[in-house]
Amino acid sequence: MHSTHLLLEEPIRMVSILEPSKPSFFPAMTKIVGTLGPKSRSVEVISACLKAGMSVARFDFSWGDVDYHQETLENLKTAIKSTQKLCAIMLDTVGPELQVINKSEKAISLEADAYVILTPDQEQEASSQLLPINFSGLSKASNFFSFQSCSLLLDLIKPTWMQWMSWAVKQGDTIFVGQYLFTGSETTSVWLEVSEVKGADVVCIIKNTATLAGSLFTLHVSQIHIDLPTLSEADKTAISTWGVRNKIDFLSLSYTRHAEDVRQAREFLSKSGDLYQTQIFAKIESVEGLTHFDEILQVADGIILSRGNLGIDLPPEKVFLFQKAAVYKCNMAGKPAVITRVVDSMTDNLRPTRAEATDVANAILDGSDAILLGAETLRGLYPVETISTVGRICYEAEKVFNQDLYFKKTVKYVGEPMTHLESIASSAVRAAIKVKASVIICFTSSGRAARLIAKYRPTMPVLSVVIPRLKTNQLRWSFSGAFEARQSLIVRGLFPMLADPRHPAESTSSSNESVLKVALDHGKASGLIKTHDRVVVCQKVGDASVVKIIELED
Repeated sequence: MHSTHLLLEEPIRMVSILEPSKPSFFPAMTKIVGTLGPKSRSVEVISACLKAGMSVARFDFSWGDVDYHQETLENLKTAIKSTQKLCAIMLDTVGPELQVINKSEKAISLEADAYVILTPDQEQEASSQLLPINFSGLSKASNFFSFQSCSLLLDLIKPTWMQWMSWAVKQGDTIFVGQYLFTGSETTSVWLEVSEVKGADVVCIIKNTATLAGSLFTLHVSQIHIDLPTLSEADKTAISTWGVRNKIDFLSLSYTRHAEDVRQAREFLSKSGDLYQTQIFAKIESVEGLTHFDEILQVADGIILSRGNLGIDLPPEKVFLFQKAAVYKCNMAGKPAVITRVVDSMTDNLRPTRAEATDVANAILDGSDAILLGAETLRGLYPVETISTVGRICYEAEKVFNQDLYFKKTVKYVGEPMTHLESIASSAVRAAIKVKASVIICFTSSGRAARLIAKYRPTMPVLSVVIPRLKTNQLRWSFSGAFEARQSLIVRGLFPMLADPRHPAESTSSSNESVLKVALDHGKASGLIKTHDRVVVCQKVGDASVVKIIELED
């Protein structure tokens, strides 16, 4: 990686490090996705999470039933009304996730150097000697295939072992078992080494002493192809019932391995009520997904880098390379990049480690749009404090983000001739920076124009004024706009505002002026805009797109 990739403003005044952070209506431009669960599902806690900066609520369907998640969602709706904070909904699928089944839910103690058997017989009782799993393919005869994809990512991280991937485990392979997507704690997760394969069973040596507690434990095998569908039947049921009922904004497609996985999920959504509008975020969790990253990025609406699982598939020294390369590709494509597993220690502690705090900041300097918190808010002791802490770190990192270098790099990547909309978006950002505007206001109906502006990472917030469109399904008329507004809540720097439906997208310039006044009043009320501030406005006037600069008077 060349040194010019360092996105950091220089020089940094050392005295500025000691200055306290100023409170802001928008704590950070970077968005925070919070997973709601046992420790974060009450109205009070969710309200506090929203005030702390959570803009997307993630519902993890790898545990809990539909009724449980529905109750949590109803609490979220109540919290949204009471706080007046907009929040999007993300459904996270289970996918081809391997799981150890513990029906009795009794704690299982595993001792180092002892043996344990993994069996596909789910009727067996889980014990210290036997762990039933939901997959029968671990012991299949080996089949190998070569990666043929030519990708920058492969060039960066491809060691010799990436030429092949096995369809079955063999002696010496490593298997990881843990709860809540691998906390990394040696007391709640265990490393196994394959000793031998006996029929359908796999005999393993336990590498560390641990106690597994709960009903489900995730199982991860490095470099093994899991011959299971990316969208399982359980996922389809959850989407067609809970997802349709609640009109989910995002689908987090776990264990995305090929572009076809995204296409199949999109086809399923298109047949599921209003979910044809739902955006699909491909979750990259394995070398197989990494190998096909370029194709996946083309068809997905955004990318989630699941570093917990990737950290097991990849050597530790290669993980950061993948993160930087993948985030760069997302930035240039104008698609949101979401980073996971940043402050694991805050699951049980009030403060992150120094390494974690630095990791969050580096993710922002890399260009990430959002930080996804999993166990930290799902079962963590300090969900609100975690969101607040991550938000403050993001805010500080954004202050030293080298926007000028990033802008030039993005313009060069896009090349010439630019599309009409791309040209307008980049011009709006350039103008806003030159005149030191306090905010950019963008009128949009689909959200695309606002996302393109955000692609160029302006240093000021972008108020995305979503203009509703009147539509019909031949049975009833309705206004669009709500989906588009909420879906910008995962894009760095975008802050949505839904315009009055009485001023639809095909409205006149006079009605646009009234909407602009409402947007300016909103900016003033939130403290973003003050008297004599300059504001850049990007809007459509007739068939033309216009960028204008206005200066507010008393």
